[in-house]
Amino acid sequence: MATTQECRDALERLAENLASADGDVRSAAAMDRSLSCHVTDLDTTFAGRLAGGRIEVRDSHPGPPREKAQIRLAMTGNDLVAMVGGRLNFAKAWASGRVKLEAGFRDLLKLRTLL
Repeated sequence: MATTQECRDALERLAENLASADGDVRSAAAMDRSLSCHVTDLDTTFAGRLAGGRIEVRDSHPGPPREKAQIRLAMTGNDLVAMVGGRLNFAKAWASGRVKLEAGFRDLLKLRTLL
């Protein structure tokens, strides 16, 4: 089972990957939205913003998200680490229910280029 620190490190790597992306990925990540990632097996939520092509984790706390973010993710720590490490395909994990993604319709349309 991935630790809280490994999950935080994975989110930081994801932020770096998005910041250095170009083309469709960069434009999809250029939204300004609140973001939460609930790591279900650790019962920990990371909250922050997706802005300017970067993810900024501002807070982490035990339990489910305290506020409803505009983009909400939920998955196990192992799946988060595997996804960022390239060992788990996001689209397949989402389709199988291993990863949950909730967002407004327009945001989902933009985010599909990240899949």
